[in-house]
Amino acid sequence: MIARTVVVLPTYNEIETLPEVVGRLRSSVPTADILVVDDASPDGTGELADLLSSRIPQVHVLHRAEKQGLGPAYIAGFAEAAASGYEVIVQSDADGSHRPEDLPRMLDALTGADVVIGSRWMPGGTVERWSPGRLLLSRAGSAYAGVMLRLPQKDITGGYRVFRTEALERIVPVQVESRGYCFQIEMLDRAVRSGCRVTEVPITFDDRLHGQSKMSGRIVLEALGQVTRWGIGRRFGSRRQAQTLRIEAARV
Repeated sequence: MIARTVVVLPTYNEIETLPEVVGRLRSSVPTADILVVDDASPDGTGELADLLSSRIPQVHVLHRAEKQGLGPAYIAGFAEAAASGYEVIVQSDADGSHRPEDLPRMLDALTGADVVIGSRWMPGGTVERWSPGRLLLSRAGSAYAGVMLRLPQKDITGGYRVFRTEALERIVPVQVESRGYCFQIEMLDRAVRSGCRVTEVPITFDDRLHGQSKMSGRIVLEALGQVTRWGIGRRFGSRRQAQTLRIEAARV
């Protein structure tokens, strides 16, 4: 890689997985830096990140005072990375679900794109160790969001992504309203609506290495409720606008 690249890793109680993820990232993409964004993890993840940073020059740490949700953690990391002059910003998880070994192919795909999505649902993409129910919920949620928001991508809800910094400037993450699961959907929606070139690369998505997932059916359903409101609002808004234009044309 020629462009300065940083991987943003939000953490909250990831003390068991962080060292392995950092090690695998350094092996897979040795020239990339790593920015850990810790939301005052009570299990000592922030202190461990500081220790890693003291031993590994490529690791940096951004401490936040409290847990505020995944979206705000990413937004803070993006802002810190942009201010530090990075040209490419990777969005990833610190729980081991996003394989660092897939990242070189995603970075290669940035040659012809502004945003690259690590896709579980395109040909070649897979998910490991998920229950049939969770698999169905995720696939259906992604498909539903695509239909409601008219997004052509296969994996609307995936969180493994690569952005050119100038693309993030067009997306304007600070204006994203969502805080949790829906953050991924809203970010992609804003990318497409702002004219970013978006491409997908198949990945293998692993279940987290340790601990329990913070995802639940309730969180997914809340996000899809928000997507429904966005989709319906746009459709009625478009109809009202078209009706107004017809009325104005009739008056001419």
